[in-house]
Amino acid sequence: MPDGLEPKPIIKPKDNRLLAALPANVLDRLLPDLQPVTMPLGEVIYEPGAQLEHVYFPAPSCIVSMLYVMEDGSSAEIAVVGDEGMVGIALFMGGGTTPSRALVQSAGQAFQLTGWVLKEEFERHTELQHLLLRYTQALITQMSQTAVCNRHHSVEQQLCRWLLLSLDRLATNELTMTQELIANMLGVRREGVTEAAGKLQAQGLIRYSRGRITVLDRPGLERQVCECYAVVKKEYDRLLPAETVH
Repeated sequence: MPDGLEPKPIIKPKDNRLLAALPANVLDRLLPDLQPVTMPLGEVIYEPGAQLEHVYFPAPSCIVSMLYVMEDGSSAEIAVVGDEGMVGIALFMGGGTTPSRALVQSAGQAFQLTGWVLKEEFERHTELQHLLLRYTQALITQMSQTAVCNRHHSVEQQLCRWLLLSLDRLATNELTMTQELIANMLGVRREGVTEAAGKLQAQGLIRYSRGRITVLDRPGLERQVCECYAVVKKEYDRLLPAETVH
């Protein structure tokens, strides 16, 4: 192996918490078609209106952001998906396409599954169907609460919510993300993110330097955040098996 290159960790299907929650017989049917793939930072998984052909089950530390993109190119994040979930719900919901863009927010690995294989198993009315429907309800809650949060709460509260949702899907307390990208995620001006991040840093809650945000005081962030974070987390905890949530 060339110097300076580290081997990629070997991921297992049960590294994704939806796959881990499936009965052995269901997972065994999917295993031959679950392909590990690399998810580089910034990669677009699908674009608005594109016909979906695959779904993705992220492994730990891989986060995919679902963005709504306006005609002028501006965007806002509507949900994040990590190792607790799946990217591509339109495939089993029957629509086949979605008006959102899926973008890798945190690099990592995932399992790719061909759409027809997922639909075939879904239509067997097995535990996969029940699990994915519950997951979809939790995801809809996250989308709805994000819309409410963006309308009614301060940029500082939105940033706290975004940081906590990301931390729930990472193995570390550090995020690689520029203020400009965060502004695009939240759908706000960069100056607003700069001001909000500055306030959190002054309080000793985070440290921001050269595109890296380190969370120093998670309990402090949880005290600052609006109720939107707790609403989303409670719904995920309620709808998904205990081992599939943080």
